[in-house]
Amino acid sequence: AIESSGLVASAAVFADDTIVAEFTVNNKQTHSQTLLPMIDQVVTMSGIDLKEIDAIATTSGPGSFTGLRIGAATAKGLGLALHKPIVPITTLEALAFRLAGREGNICPMMDARRNQVYAGVYRVGDMLLECVTGQKAVSIEDYIAELNDLGDPVTVLGDGVPVFQEKIKQCEGLLYRFCADSVRYQRASSVTALGKKYYEQGRQMK
Repeated sequence: AIESSGLVASAAVFADDTIVAEFTVNNKQTHSQTLLPMIDQVVTMSGIDLKEIDAIATTSGPGSFTGLRIGAATAKGLGLALHKPIVPITTLEALAFRLAGREGNICPMMDARRNQVYAGVYRVGDMLLECVTGQKAVSIEDYIAELNDLGDPVTVLGDGVPVFQEKIKQCEGLLYRFCADSVRYQRASSVTALGKKYYEQGRQMK
């Protein structure tokens, strides 16, 4: 799996229901510098030959146009060379899946600049992803109001949290909590775990 939709660059290998290897950096280097060396390292450390993989999962957005373009080009290049299918995963679904098994509404929120966020609301009980509200680009004020209207506790994560957490805290009546930094940002481990489910369901790039 490849994750390159934001500042974080991440690659992972998933086999036999286990995250075998993962390499993640958040050091502001461009993905064109880091992604291919990371993939080489994570594949080498996994002990699994690239020819043995079934599919390649990659985030398809929303997120940084440049990062997504680099990730998509890398995935397609590998897919063509290895004759393997590509499984696209939306960034918000992959973020929500970071909290698989947690009860209540999971609310991934990415900074879209200009006081807007890319956001959605999901439930991820029993390792199944349920979309409560579809992903959208929306002002932070409208998103907070939408979360408040749900009337249920929400767990918010994503790179929009440090940008807009003060506005969330100011919303009277909203039952919110922020997840720990260790699970706040995008990681290839959730992309590959969700990618396995979608691959088995036949969701592949046409």
